[in-house]
Parts: sequence; structure tokens; C-alpha cells
Amino acid sequence: MADHSLDLKGLNCPLPILKTKKALKDVAVGDTLEVLATDPGSTADFAAFCRITGNELLEHAEEGGVYRFVLRKVT
Repeated sequence: MADHSLDLKGLNCPLPILKTKKALKDVAVGDTLEVLATDPGSTADFAAFCRITGNELLEHAEEGGVYRFVLRKVT
């Protein structure tokens, strides 16, 4: 279970990434953030976001059109 959760279902690019970036400002280093999204492009977006920011993408899954990501704040 993640330390924090963010429901971004119904939002399209770039809003899921922008709102995740903003939410991570309130997450302590080492904590995890679960993000739920419905934008099919979010899979590539979150992988790139973590690669660029240095945060870890711990989990990624899709079920019924809902994409679930768990990120660990590193920086």
C-alpha cells in the first residue's frame, strides 16, 4: 500500500504528469505515491517522468482501462 494516493482518472496529457509533479512536492523523500489514471499515454509518460526526475517507478498495472502507478520519491 502506498503512503499517498492521487486519483487522476478522466484527465488527459499533460495533466496527469503535471498534477503528479505538484503532488510530489508534498511527499517526503522515500515515501510512495499511488497514481490512478485513464489516459492510455500515461504509461509512456510516467516512465519518462521517472527517468527524467530520478524518482522510481515501483509498479505499473492496467485493469479495466485504469492505469495504476506507484512511484517512490527519491529527489
